[in-house]
Amino acid sequence: MSFLTRKYPFKQSKHWLRDSIAYGVFIWAMLWLMQPFGFSMYSGNKCLTAALFGLVTSCCYALYGWAILRHLYQRIKPWRIWHDGCAVLGLILFIAICNFFLFSFIFHYPITAKIFLQFLYWTMIIGVIITALSIGIEYNRSLRDRMEELLSNTTEEQKDISITIHDTNIRGNHLTIPINSLLYIEAQKNNVSVCYLKDAQPTSVELHTTLTAVIEELKEYENIFQCHRSFVVNVNNITSAKGNSNGYQLTLGTCMNNIPVSRSYVPRLKSFIT
Repeated sequence: MSFLTRKYPFKQSKHWLRDSIAYGVFIWAMLWLMQPFGFSMYSGNKCLTAALFGLVTSCCYALYGWAILRHLYQRIKPWRIWHDGCAVLGLILFIAICNFFLFSFIFHYPITAKIFLQFLYWTMIIGVIITALSIGIEYNRSLRDRMEELLSNTTEEQKDISITIHDTNIRGNHLTIPINSLLYIEAQKNNVSVCYLKDAQPTSVELHTTLTAVIEELKEYENIFQCHRSFVVNVNNITSAKGNSNGYQLTLGTCMNNIPVSRSYVPRLKSFIT
């Protein structure tokens, strides 16, 4: 029960028309290509019939969102998980009723409670698939927005901060750069290679030190993140992250090199942006 009463974590979409078209196209494609629930036995124009069901779904979604959900979002504050669950169930029921009448008209089935319940069951299955896809999309969108917000704020806070990475040679040449210019640091035997932006172009320099020593020097800066046993990155400059729970590949600014995030560091990366 405590889970259901939590505040719904994602932003509510206001793009009813765009989303309705997307779901309608999904229904059309699924019925026409996969032909589930005995649709393959239909002898008529399958593409056109599937398009009709997709059109009804689109219209139902757009109407339900504009006429009902829009007002509920405005009146119910905060919007909780159980609110969204009930709203999704209401939408599925509305789509099921409208598509059931279309189904009865096309296939000449009598309008009975038994047939409607069977049709509602089919609609629920499709609805669960669509809802799962929608939540996945919203989750990724939420993570992306959250990451962009965090990085933007951190970058602004650190715009006047410089860092120094010390070379341990007796006559070492220490490197001092603005922290926002740092892209990544790579361990290379007894040295490290520091990649940073100089005149807006990626530049690399080698220093005689260890990655462990560099991490210790920069430990007060939370955006300096060790993503691999051989790499440290500045998360402020991450422009894309591709992969899954087994590992990611990061792109940093205009740098052409992809930086690996090993599997053991993926949870820490996710915890940073959530």
